[in-house]
Amino acid sequence: MRKWVLSGILASEETYLSQLEALLIPMKPLKAAATTSQPMLTFQQIETIFFKVPELHEIHKDFYEALLPRVQDWSHQQCVGDLFQKLNLIVKSTKDSDCSSSTALLYRPVDRVTRSMLVLHDLLKHTPSSHPDFPLLQDALRISQNFLSSINEEITPRRQSMTVKKGENRQLLRDRFMVELVEGSRKLRHVFLFTDLLLCTKLKKQAAGKGQQYDCKWYIPLADLTFQTIDDCESTPIPLVQDEEIDAMKIKISQFKNEIQREKVRKGQKVIERLRKKLSEQESLLLLMSPNMAFRVANRNGKGFTFLISSDYERAEWREIIREQQKKCDFSLTSLELQMLTNSCVKLQTVHTIPMTMNKEDDESSGLYGFLNVIVHSASGLKHSLNLYCSLEVDSFGYFVNKAKTRVYRDSTEPNWNEEFEIELEGSQTLRLLCYDKCCTKTKQSREEGETSDKIVAKGQLKLDPQTLQSKDWQRTVISMNGIEVKLSVKFTSREFSLKRMPSRKQSGVFGVKINTVTKRERSKVPLIVRQCVEEIERRGMEEVGIYRVSGVATDIQALKASFDSNNKDVSVMMREMDVNAIAGTLKLYFRELPEPLFTDELYPNFAGGIALSDSVAKESCMLNLLLSLPEPNLVTFLFLLDHLKRVAENESVNKMSFHNLATVFGPTLLRPSEKDSKTPTSSQPISLNDSWSLEVMSQVQVLLYFLQLESIPTPDSKRQSLLFSTEV
Repeated sequence: MRKWVLSGILASEETYLSQLEALLIPMKPLKAAATTSQPMLTFQQIETIFFKVPELHEIHKDFYEALLPRVQDWSHQQCVGDLFQKLNLIVKSTKDSDCSSSTALLYRPVDRVTRSMLVLHDLLKHTPSSHPDFPLLQDALRISQNFLSSINEEITPRRQSMTVKKGENRQLLRDRFMVELVEGSRKLRHVFLFTDLLLCTKLKKQAAGKGQQYDCKWYIPLADLTFQTIDDCESTPIPLVQDEEIDAMKIKISQFKNEIQREKVRKGQKVIERLRKKLSEQESLLLLMSPNMAFRVANRNGKGFTFLISSDYERAEWREIIREQQKKCDFSLTSLELQMLTNSCVKLQTVHTIPMTMNKEDDESSGLYGFLNVIVHSASGLKHSLNLYCSLEVDSFGYFVNKAKTRVYRDSTEPNWNEEFEIELEGSQTLRLLCYDKCCTKTKQSREEGETSDKIVAKGQLKLDPQTLQSKDWQRTVISMNGIEVKLSVKFTSREFSLKRMPSRKQSGVFGVKINTVTKRERSKVPLIVRQCVEEIERRGMEEVGIYRVSGVATDIQALKASFDSNNKDVSVMMREMDVNAIAGTLKLYFRELPEPLFTDELYPNFAGGIALSDSVAKESCMLNLLLSLPEPNLVTFLFLLDHLKRVAENESVNKMSFHNLATVFGPTLLRPSEKDSKTPTSSQPISLNDSWSLEVMSQVQVLLYFLQLESIPTPDSKRQSLLFSTEV
């Protein structure tokens, strides 16, 4: 009988809390109906709640009658609580001598909960843990504590946990903004992983001056959560965003950052705030549009949910922490607790802003810009022989992308790769390393969606410290992970040094030598190195995913460079045995090291001006005349390369290299002028000086893209006609 009575009392208390929360929670965001489309309480609903909450009975009449005449004058920024405090009529009409102000009267319902908690504490103190009432008292205390915490979010520090049944804490393990795929559309979500559930929320839009609030979209108890692969479910195709759009977002981000820096000098605070808002919008859009790697979860009924992320490292982290927590989680959640938990996320969150770059107040250009050379030496600590390879990721504009991959070292416990990669950094701060055990089976569909059946054996990361990397020397380091150690060497070259064209002192070679010198020596119209590299890539690299974008092994590239420079007759044999990405890297390196760009220093400003013309007819005339003004070796070599790149783009559905991707890779390489002076960083000058997505770089990309998109190159006279269509190369 006693247990039944107590259960009834607790049920009544929980109903009271629900009613009270229905009143107090909307008091913060409630606005006038004429200025918001968000769901809100009507005066009739307020009236109903006032009648249901006992402490509000005596004030209901005066409150409602005083509030009603103010409906027409209700400002869109006013809340119920604001009006409540201003109604002196309420204070005068109440007979409670303890209420000295309307504020105290407003808190009376909450005081009841506080008093109840004190009673519950005393009851628990004198109730044996074996008594049947003990767990009921615990539940009542837990609900009351969480309720008070949820309505005090705006004045309390960030919370670490919530109390659950049995006196345990529901702790937040991690949270972050993620992209959810909903019926083929990308939706930005804030995902919270607790010790017993995964909660997916949406950040509500709030008026100026209002605090953050979340809506619960769905949740899955960890005990019921499973991971789905592409073979386990009916997959919705991932809507891909064109690379041109992604790059345009990056350019805008760079422009806004540069403008903010200029305004800081002028101290235009209002302009800075407006630019920061635009920057935040672009970064949010980039976060929404850039990831394409599926991370699928499902509940016990088989209903699946798909997130899109950009990093296999991060996907593995989420899986690991969920699997570890599933071994020990115990779940219980009422609808009231779900509401309070969602409200508590404002204080529980660790990631507070959507923008990915997390700009510091006085450092809008954090991170490194330039090239990072990485040598993956060896791995040790493996307990079994594996077919091991390593993948390298770096953060670019705040999200991680895969940049390089070693060859598979088969059937070994001590793989020795000793492979070097050159990785371009765009505001990067972290290098991530993943070790995979190679699996033979992999479907075409899984490749397209970033799925892999290869098992992640270990993963770790290295912070790219600007002070440590300031030295031009190689830095040796070891990444330890799960008992496995991988030895690396890294060396950073800032953009000012890496983009400077350095003429070769050895004119008998090929690299760093003027193109007309090489073609005269070889008695050809197109340098031999260009022809041989193109032929080998067209023989076996046209369907290679990321050809020209994926970094080749630097040691292989240097070996090919040395062979071409020494006129080694066996270079064609070497090329057949090398990875096709190394051959592509050699071709790019040749154009990058030309002492003068293929488009020449003299004509470069004219090309940059021509591409900026708005009139399409004038632009075409200008660009074609400039192109046909190039020296003969430069023109013929470019046309030869242009035809090749167009053939590469014909296989875009397989190799993922569009015209824009190819222009991004080759534009700066073919056009970047040699007359730029390199500025040596000083101690007061950070090495992250430039943003690679500057307007100048984009102009270079656009010039090459323009010619790639032309169906043909018209020839105005017979001389050019014979030159362009000559078979003598």
